[in-house]
Amino acid sequence: MSSPDPLAASRRLIRLVPTSELVDGVRPWPRPAPPPPEGPVLDTRGRPLRDLRISVTDRCNFRCGYCMPRDAFGKDHAFLPQPALLTFEEIARCAELMLSLGVTTLRLTGGEPLLRKDLDRLVAQLARLRTRDGKAPDLALTTNGSLLRRKARALRDAGLNRVTVSLDALSPERFTRMSDSTIAVADVLDGIEAAREAGLGPIKVNMVVQNGVNDAEIEPMAAHFRHTGIELRFIEFMDVGNTNAWQRTEVLPSESVRERIASRWPLLPAQAPRPGATAERWAYADGGGEVGFISSVTAPFCGDCTRLRLSTDGRLYSCLFASQGHDLRALLRAGEHNDAIRARLTALWQQRADRYSELRGRAGAAGQERIEMSFIGG
Repeated sequence: MSSPDPLAASRRLIRLVPTSELVDGVRPWPRPAPPPPEGPVLDTRGRPLRDLRISVTDRCNFRCGYCMPRDAFGKDHAFLPQPALLTFEEIARCAELMLSLGVTTLRLTGGEPLLRKDLDRLVAQLARLRTRDGKAPDLALTTNGSLLRRKARALRDAGLNRVTVSLDALSPERFTRMSDSTIAVADVLDGIEAAREAGLGPIKVNMVVQNGVNDAEIEPMAAHFRHTGIELRFIEFMDVGNTNAWQRTEVLPSESVRERIASRWPLLPAQAPRPGATAERWAYADGGGEVGFISSVTAPFCGDCTRLRLSTDGRLYSCLFASQGHDLRALLRAGEHNDAIRARLTALWQQRADRYSELRGRAGAAGQERIEMSFIGG
Protein backbone atom coordinates (compact mmCIF):
# COMPACT_ATOMS: atom_id res chain seq x y z
CA MET A 1 0.00 0.00 0.00
CA SER A 2 1.31 3.45 -0.89
CA SER A 3 2.06 5.88 1.93
CA PRO A 4 -0.07 9.02 2.44
CA ASP A 5 0.98 12.08 0.49
CA PRO A 6 2.51 14.49 3.10
CA LEU A 7 1.85 17.50 0.83
CA ALA A 8 -1.86 16.91 0.28
CA ALA A 9 -2.91 19.49 2.86
CA SER A 10 -0.84 22.20 1.20
CA ARG A 11 -2.22 21.45 -2.25
CA ARG A 12 -5.87 21.29 -1.06
CA LEU A 13 -6.85 18.79 -3.75
CA ILE A 14 -9.75 16.41 -3.93
CA ARG A 15 -10.25 13.44 -6.22
CA LEU A 16 -12.60 14.28 -9.06
CA VAL A 17 -11.82 11.22 -11.18
CA PRO A 18 -12.19 7.53 -10.27
CA THR A 19 -9.64 6.55 -7.65
CA SER A 20 -8.50 3.71 -9.86
CA GLU A 21 -7.06 6.36 -12.19
CA LEU A 22 -5.06 8.08 -9.46
CA VAL A 23 -1.82 7.30 -7.67
CA ASP A 24 -1.48 9.17 -4.36
CA GLY A 25 -4.03 11.67 -5.63
CA VAL A 26 -2.06 12.49 -8.79
CA ARG A 27 -3.48 12.14 -12.28
CA PRO A 28 -1.52 9.54 -14.29
CA TRP A 29 0.37 10.64 -17.37
CA PRO A 30 -1.26 9.85 -20.72
CA ARG A 31 0.39 7.33 -22.99
CA PRO A 32 3.57 8.94 -24.40
CA ALA A 33 3.13 10.50 -27.82
CA PRO A 34 5.39 10.12 -30.87
CA PRO A 35 8.13 12.74 -31.26
CA PRO A 36 6.61 16.24 -31.30
CA PRO A 37 5.87 17.65 -34.76
CA GLU A 38 7.90 20.44 -36.30
CA GLY A 39 4.85 22.70 -36.20
CA PRO A 40 2.82 23.72 -33.16
CA VAL A 41 1.71 21.09 -30.66
CA LEU A 42 -2.09 21.45 -30.58
CA ASP A 43 -4.66 20.34 -28.03
CA THR A 44 -8.08 18.87 -28.82
CA ARG A 45 -9.45 22.34 -29.62
CA GLY A 46 -6.56 23.34 -31.85
CA ARG A 47 -4.91 25.55 -29.22
CA PRO A 48 -1.09 25.72 -29.40
CA LEU A 49 1.17 25.53 -26.37
CA ARG A 50 2.74 28.99 -26.06
CA ASP A 51 2.94 30.04 -22.39
CA LEU A 52 4.35 28.39 -19.28
CA ARG A 53 3.53 29.88 -15.89
CA ILE A 54 5.99 28.79 -13.22
CA SER A 55 5.08 29.05 -9.54
CA VAL A 56 8.33 29.31 -7.57
CA THR A 57 6.81 29.46 -4.07
CA ASP A 58 3.48 28.84 -2.37
CA ARG A 59 4.20 31.56 0.21
CA CYS A 60 3.05 35.18 0.17
CA ASN A 61 3.33 38.22 2.45
CA PHE A 62 -0.24 39.29 1.57
CA ARG A 63 -3.47 37.60 2.59
CA CYS A 64 -5.84 38.86 -0.11
CA GLY A 65 -9.31 37.47 0.42
CA TYR A 66 -9.76 36.31 -3.18
CA CYS A 67 -6.49 34.35 -3.17
CA MET A 68 -5.07 33.49 0.29
CA PRO A 69 -7.67 34.43 2.92
CA ARG A 70 -6.18 34.42 6.39
CA ASP A 71 -8.78 32.07 7.83
CA ALA A 72 -7.51 29.38 5.45
CA PHE A 73 -3.84 30.44 5.28
CA GLY A 74 -3.17 31.44 8.87
CA LYS A 75 -0.13 30.99 11.06
CA ASP A 76 -0.75 27.24 11.32
CA HIS A 77 -0.98 26.65 7.58
CA ALA A 78 1.48 24.01 6.37
CA PHE A 79 3.44 25.45 3.47
CA LEU A 80 5.60 23.20 1.33
CA PRO A 81 8.91 22.09 2.88
CA GLN A 82 12.01 23.14 0.97
CA PRO A 83 12.84 19.66 -0.42
CA ALA A 84 9.41 19.55 -2.08
CA LEU A 85 10.11 22.65 -4.16
CA LEU A 86 11.61 22.30 -7.59
CA THR A 87 15.20 23.49 -7.63
CA PHE A 88 16.20 26.24 -10.04
CA GLU A 89 18.00 23.65 -12.15
CA GLU A 90 14.86 21.49 -12.32
CA ILE A 91 12.75 24.50 -13.26
CA ALA A 92 15.21 25.44 -16.01
CA ARG A 93 15.13 21.89 -17.35
CA CYS A 94 11.32 21.95 -17.41
CA ALA A 95 11.36 25.29 -19.18
CA GLU A 96 13.84 24.06 -21.77
CA LEU A 97 11.63 21.07 -22.55
CA MET A 98 8.58 23.33 -22.89
CA LEU A 99 10.43 25.72 -25.18
CA SER A 100 11.25 22.78 -27.45
CA LEU A 101 7.50 22.17 -27.80
CA GLY A 102 6.70 25.72 -28.85
CA VAL A 103 6.51 27.75 -25.64
CA THR A 104 7.76 31.31 -26.12
CA THR A 105 6.74 33.03 -22.86
CA LEU A 106 7.88 32.06 -19.36
CA ARG A 107 6.12 33.82 -16.48
CA LEU A 108 7.30 33.48 -12.87
CA THR A 109 4.52 33.52 -10.29
CA GLY A 110 3.72 32.36 -6.78
CA GLY A 111 2.50 32.90 -4.12
CA GLU A 112 4.72 35.94 -4.14
CA PRO A 113 7.70 34.95 -6.32
CA LEU A 114 10.05 37.58 -4.87
CA LEU A 115 9.98 35.65 -1.58
CA ARG A 116 12.01 32.91 -3.29
CA LYS A 117 15.63 33.48 -2.36
CA ASP A 118 18.06 34.36 -5.18
CA LEU A 119 15.31 34.50 -7.81
CA ASP A 120 17.61 36.48 -10.11
CA ARG A 121 19.76 33.35 -10.39
CA LEU A 122 16.80 31.44 -11.82
CA VAL A 123 16.04 34.31 -14.19
CA ALA A 124 19.61 34.17 -15.48
CA GLN A 125 19.30 30.44 -16.16
CA LEU A 126 16.01 30.92 -18.02
CA ALA A 127 17.37 33.86 -20.01
CA ARG A 128 20.06 31.61 -21.50
CA LEU A 129 17.47 29.24 -22.97
CA ARG A 130 16.17 29.52 -26.52
CA THR A 131 12.84 28.96 -28.24
CA ARG A 132 12.31 26.75 -31.25
CA ASP A 133 13.31 29.57 -33.59
CA GLY A 134 16.48 30.37 -31.64
CA LYS A 135 15.23 33.44 -29.79
CA ALA A 136 15.42 34.20 -26.09
CA PRO A 137 12.11 33.51 -24.34
CA ASP A 138 9.91 36.38 -23.19
CA LEU A 139 10.59 36.39 -19.43
CA ALA A 140 7.89 37.94 -17.26
CA LEU A 141 7.08 38.15 -13.55
CA THR A 142 3.81 38.63 -11.68
CA THR A 143 4.28 40.15 -8.22
CA ASN A 144 2.49 42.13 -5.54
CA GLY A 145 5.28 44.69 -5.90
CA SER A 146 6.15 44.99 -2.22
CA LEU A 147 9.76 43.79 -2.74
CA LEU A 148 10.39 45.26 -6.19
CA ARG A 149 12.38 48.26 -4.93
CA ARG A 150 14.99 45.88 -3.56
CA LYS A 151 15.07 43.39 -6.42
CA ALA A 152 14.04 45.05 -9.70
CA ARG A 153 17.54 46.00 -10.84
CA ALA A 154 19.05 42.57 -10.17
CA LEU A 155 16.17 40.88 -11.98
CA ARG A 156 16.55 43.14 -15.00
CA ASP A 157 20.32 42.59 -15.08
CA ALA A 158 19.69 38.83 -14.97
CA GLY A 159 17.45 38.98 -18.04
CA LEU A 160 13.88 39.61 -16.86
CA ASN A 161 11.93 41.49 -19.53
CA ARG A 162 8.73 42.74 -17.90
CA VAL A 163 6.57 42.71 -14.79
CA THR A 164 2.90 42.68 -13.90
CA VAL A 165 2.02 44.10 -10.49
CA SER A 166 -1.15 43.16 -8.61
CA LEU A 167 -2.72 46.25 -7.01
CA ASP A 168 -6.36 46.37 -5.92
CA ALA A 169 -6.64 49.82 -4.36
CA LEU A 170 -4.89 53.18 -3.99
CA SER A 171 -6.68 54.18 -0.82
CA PRO A 172 -4.33 53.22 2.05
CA GLU A 173 -7.22 51.99 4.18
CA ARG A 174 -8.81 49.94 1.44
CA PHE A 175 -5.44 48.58 0.31
CA THR A 176 -4.67 47.40 3.85
CA ARG A 177 -8.06 45.77 4.09
CA MET A 178 -7.74 44.08 0.68
CA SER A 179 -4.18 42.82 1.18
CA ASP A 180 -4.68 42.02 4.89
CA SER A 181 -1.05 42.97 5.49
CA THR A 182 1.07 45.60 7.23
CA ILE A 183 2.64 46.65 3.91
CA ALA A 184 1.76 50.15 2.73
CA VAL A 185 0.36 50.87 -0.73
CA ALA A 186 3.16 53.44 -1.05
CA ASP A 187 5.66 50.57 -1.01
CA VAL A 188 3.92 48.91 -3.96
CA LEU A 189 3.81 52.17 -5.92
CA ASP A 190 7.49 52.68 -5.18
CA GLY A 191 8.15 49.14 -6.41
CA ILE A 192 6.42 49.97 -9.69
CA GLU A 193 8.65 53.03 -10.03
CA ALA A 194 11.70 50.87 -9.29
CA ALA A 195 10.68 48.51 -12.10
CA ARG A 196 10.41 51.47 -14.46
CA GLU A 197 13.81 52.80 -13.39
CA ALA A 198 15.36 49.37 -13.96
CA GLY A 199 14.05 49.27 -17.52
CA LEU A 200 11.50 46.49 -17.04
CA GLY A 201 8.64 46.86 -19.45
CA PRO A 202 6.01 47.07 -20.52
CA ILE A 203 4.73 47.29 -16.95
CA LYS A 204 1.16 46.18 -16.33
CA VAL A 205 -0.95 46.59 -13.22
CA ASN A 206 -3.74 44.12 -12.45
CA MET A 207 -6.73 45.09 -10.31
CA VAL A 208 -9.19 42.39 -9.24
CA VAL A 209 -12.55 44.13 -8.97
CA GLN A 210 -15.05 42.95 -6.37
CA ASN A 211 -18.44 44.58 -6.50
CA GLY A 212 -19.14 46.32 -3.20
CA VAL A 213 -15.61 45.70 -1.95
CA ASN A 214 -13.19 47.81 -4.01
CA ASP A 215 -15.19 49.00 -7.03
CA ALA A 216 -14.92 52.57 -5.71
CA GLU A 217 -11.24 52.36 -6.71
CA ILE A 218 -11.93 51.97 -10.43
CA GLU A 219 -11.85 55.64 -11.37
CA PRO A 220 -8.99 56.59 -9.01
CA MET A 221 -6.87 53.74 -10.39
CA ALA A 222 -7.62 54.77 -13.96
CA ALA A 223 -6.78 58.40 -13.22
CA HIS A 224 -3.52 57.44 -11.51
CA PHE A 225 -2.14 55.31 -14.36
CA ARG A 226 -3.30 57.39 -17.32
CA HIS A 227 -0.42 59.03 -19.23
CA THR A 228 2.16 56.87 -17.39
CA GLY A 229 2.82 54.24 -20.07
CA ILE A 230 1.58 51.59 -17.63
CA GLU A 231 -1.37 49.49 -18.77
CA LEU A 232 -3.99 49.06 -16.05
CA ARG A 233 -6.05 45.88 -16.37
CA PHE A 234 -9.31 45.18 -14.56
CA ILE A 235 -9.97 41.53 -13.72
CA GLU A 236 -13.36 40.09 -12.94
CA PHE A 237 -13.52 38.35 -9.55
CA MET A 238 -13.14 34.63 -10.33
CA ASP A 239 -14.04 31.41 -8.54
CA VAL A 240 -10.48 30.10 -8.34
CA GLY A 241 -9.60 27.66 -5.57
CA ASN A 242 -11.93 26.69 -2.75
CA THR A 243 -11.37 29.31 -0.07
CA ASN A 244 -12.30 32.73 -1.47
CA ALA A 245 -16.06 32.46 -0.80
CA TRP A 246 -16.82 33.44 -4.39
CA GLN A 247 -20.25 34.87 -5.04
CA ARG A 248 -21.44 35.91 -8.46
CA THR A 249 -23.01 39.01 -6.91
CA GLU A 250 -19.46 40.25 -6.24
CA VAL A 251 -18.58 40.02 -9.95
CA LEU A 252 -18.69 43.44 -11.59
CA PRO A 253 -18.80 42.73 -15.35
CA SER A 254 -15.98 44.25 -17.37
CA GLU A 255 -18.55 45.96 -19.56
CA SER A 256 -19.78 47.92 -16.53
CA VAL A 257 -16.23 48.85 -15.54
CA ARG A 258 -15.47 49.99 -19.07
CA GLU A 259 -18.63 52.12 -19.18
CA ARG A 260 -17.70 53.83 -15.93
CA ILE A 261 -14.25 54.70 -17.22
CA ALA A 262 -15.50 55.77 -20.66
CA SER A 263 -18.03 58.12 -19.07
CA ARG A 264 -15.07 60.21 -17.84
CA TRP A 265 -12.40 59.39 -20.41
CA PRO A 266 -13.72 58.20 -23.80
CA LEU A 267 -12.29 54.92 -24.99
CA LEU A 268 -11.57 53.47 -28.42
CA PRO A 269 -10.93 49.80 -29.28
CA ALA A 270 -7.18 49.17 -29.30
CA GLN A 271 -5.19 46.95 -31.60
CA ALA A 272 -6.07 43.30 -31.20
CA PRO A 273 -3.63 41.57 -28.82
CA ARG A 274 -1.53 38.58 -29.77
CA PRO A 275 -3.35 35.23 -29.96
CA GLY A 276 -3.84 33.78 -26.48
CA ALA A 277 -3.80 37.14 -24.69
CA THR A 278 -6.23 37.34 -21.81
CA ALA A 279 -7.11 41.05 -21.89
CA GLU A 280 -9.36 42.99 -24.23
CA ARG A 281 -7.57 46.31 -24.70
CA TRP A 282 -9.00 49.80 -25.15
CA ALA A 283 -7.20 53.09 -25.73
CA TYR A 284 -8.00 56.48 -24.21
CA ALA A 285 -9.21 58.74 -26.99
CA ASP A 286 -7.06 61.60 -25.67
CA GLY A 287 -3.86 59.55 -25.95
CA GLY A 288 -3.68 58.72 -22.25
CA GLY A 289 -2.58 55.16 -22.89
CA GLU A 290 -4.39 51.85 -22.81
CA VAL A 291 -6.55 49.94 -20.36
CA GLY A 292 -7.37 46.23 -20.40
CA PHE A 293 -10.25 44.04 -19.26
CA ILE A 294 -9.93 40.37 -18.30
CA SER A 295 -13.43 38.87 -18.33
CA SER A 296 -13.16 35.19 -17.45
CA VAL A 297 -16.67 35.13 -15.99
CA THR A 298 -18.76 37.17 -18.43
CA ALA A 299 -16.74 36.66 -21.63
CA PRO A 300 -14.67 33.45 -21.31
CA PHE A 301 -11.60 33.16 -23.51
CA CYS A 302 -10.97 29.43 -23.14
CA GLY A 303 -10.85 29.04 -26.91
CA ASP A 304 -7.64 31.06 -27.07
CA CYS A 305 -5.93 29.72 -23.93
CA THR A 306 -2.36 28.64 -24.64
CA ARG A 307 -1.16 28.32 -21.03
CA LEU A 308 0.26 25.46 -19.01
CA ARG A 309 1.03 25.90 -15.31
CA LEU A 310 3.88 24.38 -13.31
CA SER A 311 3.24 24.28 -9.57
CA THR A 312 5.78 24.92 -6.85
CA ASP A 313 6.23 21.20 -6.25
CA GLY A 314 6.52 20.32 -9.92
CA ARG A 315 3.01 19.40 -11.02
CA LEU A 316 1.59 20.47 -14.35
CA TYR A 317 -1.92 21.91 -14.54
CA SER A 318 -3.58 22.56 -17.88
CA CYS A 319 -6.14 25.05 -16.49
CA LEU A 320 -6.29 27.70 -13.77
CA PHE A 321 -9.41 25.93 -12.48
CA ALA A 322 -7.94 22.41 -12.48
CA SER A 323 -8.16 20.04 -9.55
CA GLN A 324 -5.50 17.47 -10.44
CA GLY A 325 -1.98 17.83 -11.79
CA HIS A 326 0.57 15.58 -13.44
CA ASP A 327 3.71 14.94 -11.39
CA LEU A 328 6.65 16.19 -13.44
CA ARG A 329 8.96 16.36 -10.43
CA ALA A 330 8.82 12.59 -10.04
CA LEU A 331 10.00 12.11 -13.62
CA LEU A 332 12.83 14.58 -13.19
CA ARG A 333 14.09 13.05 -9.97
CA ALA A 334 13.76 9.51 -11.28
CA GLY A 335 16.28 10.30 -14.01
CA GLU A 336 13.82 10.10 -16.91
CA HIS A 337 15.44 10.98 -20.24
CA ASN A 338 14.50 14.29 -21.85
CA ASP A 339 13.04 12.61 -24.93
CA ALA A 340 10.77 10.44 -22.79
CA ILE A 341 9.57 13.45 -20.77
CA ARG A 342 9.02 15.45 -23.95
CA ALA A 343 6.84 12.65 -25.30
CA ARG A 344 4.72 12.72 -22.14
CA LEU A 345 4.38 16.51 -22.30
CA THR A 346 3.33 16.30 -25.93
CA ALA A 347 0.66 13.71 -25.14
CA LEU A 348 -0.58 15.75 -22.18
CA TRP A 349 -1.12 18.84 -24.30
CA GLN A 350 -2.56 16.96 -27.26
CA GLN A 351 -5.24 15.44 -24.99
CA ARG A 352 -6.06 18.75 -23.27
CA ALA A 353 -9.73 19.75 -23.51
CA ASP A 354 -10.09 22.24 -20.62
CA ARG A 355 -12.74 24.96 -20.89
CA TYR A 356 -13.97 25.53 -17.36
CA SER A 357 -14.96 29.17 -17.79
CA GLU A 358 -17.19 28.25 -20.72
CA LEU A 359 -18.87 25.61 -18.56
CA ARG A 360 -19.15 27.72 -15.40
CA GLY A 361 -22.65 27.50 -13.97
CA ARG A 362 -23.53 24.22 -15.64
CA ALA A 363 -24.48 21.28 -13.47
CA GLY A 364 -21.45 19.92 -11.65
CA ALA A 365 -18.96 22.53 -12.85
CA ALA A 366 -19.32 25.29 -10.26
CA GLY A 367 -19.33 22.88 -7.32
CA GLN A 368 -16.05 21.20 -8.14
CA GLU A 369 -13.16 21.89 -5.81
CA ARG A 370 -10.05 23.27 -7.45
CA ILE A 371 -6.38 23.85 -6.80
CA GLU A 372 -5.70 27.14 -4.97
CA MET A 373 -4.50 29.98 -7.19
CA SER A 374 -1.66 30.75 -4.77
CA PHE A 375 -0.26 27.30 -5.55
CA ILE A 376 -0.12 27.61 -9.34
CA GLY A 377 -0.18 31.36 -9.97
CA GLY A 378 -2.90 33.49 -11.52
